[in-house]
Amino acid sequence: MVRRILAALIFVLCFMPLVIAQATGTRIDLYFSDWHNAKPHTTQGTLEERDIYTRGDPHNPTQKGAVLRFINGYSYATLAPHASTNATRLDGEQEIYFVASGHGTANAGGQTADLFRNVAVLMPANLEFTIKNTADAPLEMYLIREPTPPGFRPNSDMLVRDGNKIPIASSSGHWAHIDKPLFTTGDGLGTLEAVILVALDPLTMGRPHVVDHDDIEEVWTALEGTSIAFVSNELRRQTPGMSFYHIPDNKTPHCNINQNEDQEVSFLYFARYHPHETRK
Repeated sequence: MVRRILAALIFVLCFMPLVIAQATGTRIDLYFSDWHNAKPHTTQGTLEERDIYTRGDPHNPTQKGAVLRFINGYSYATLAPHASTNATRLDGEQEIYFVASGHGTANAGGQTADLFRNVAVLMPANLEFTIKNTADAPLEMYLIREPTPPGFRPNSDMLVRDGNKIPIASSSGHWAHIDKPLFTTGDGLGTLEAVILVALDPLTMGRPHVVDHDDIEEVWTALEGTSIAFVSNELRRQTPGMSFYHIPDNKTPHCNINQNEDQEVSFLYFARYHPHETRK
């Protein structure tokens, strides 16, 4: 009965007359990406990265995943057991690391932070740092690169947040989102405005919505559990490691649906909504 009710709700949403769906079929494929399908390349000496999204034109992508206007890059990064990155100092950009699995440490400016599942690190510009894998299994992380605007004052230290301990900030955003903010502009983001852990309880869904401006950059990545991504007039199975980029055409709706009866699903979400005042 519950499944039939949910199916009926999805049917209504897909065909509701107020939805103006622009992107369909193969065009939507350009905005979905899964790091499992990407070719690896090496950065910082030993960090193996697989691109999820790269710079491009979100209104007319020339290839799958080439959609970023405001963020420099988004990838899945793996550090081999007991490996350490080269000492790195970021210039003109910052990096946000979110640990998907494994154990390690981040070292910067005399500070050391333990890395494990659901820990996030905001590594500011101009601070030399290294990341080390301290375990016998790979250290796996999502890596967001955000540019810093001219005149921006970065944090003096790396900022670490444990998503396992952050209290829920909202359980009703867009109907049913359970939000745990990791970083906001006030925490030292230069371009982004939010990096959030979002969960959906079983048999719940977010509100389908269209953003009414086109200068947004918004990404949803499935962390745990298989869910349904509702984009335009299509339903797509979203498995862990798969991301979708909100199509910024002011007309294409999106939301997430947890169709499971007994399993929560979770996402890593980040967004740039509007230009914001540079911190000097």
